[in-house]
Amino acid sequence: MKRNLTIQLDEDTITRAKVLAAERGTSVSGLVAQQIVELTAARERYRRARESAVQMMAQARGRGGRSWTREELNEDRLDPHAS
Repeated sequence: MKRNLTIQLDEDTITRAKVLAAERGTSVSGLVAQQIVELTAARERYRRARESAVQMMAQARGRGGRSWTREELNEDRLDPHAS
C-alpha cells in the first residue's frame, strides 16, 4: 500500500530536483521515493552484515597462538648484538 508523504524544500532545491528528475525521466516524487528505497535497503544490508560479523566473531575459536610479552617483542631492539 502506497501513501503520500509531504516534504518542504526551498525553491532552489525544488527547481534543481525538477531538472534532475526530468533528466532521469521521472518525477520529483519518484526521485525522492527511489532515494529513500535505496537508503533503507543499504541500511538493512549493513545491519545484516554487522549481525553476521558479530555472530562469526562470537563463534570464532582461538588459534592457540603464543602470547608475547612486551619485553620479548622488544628484545631485538634493545640488544645491539641481535641479528
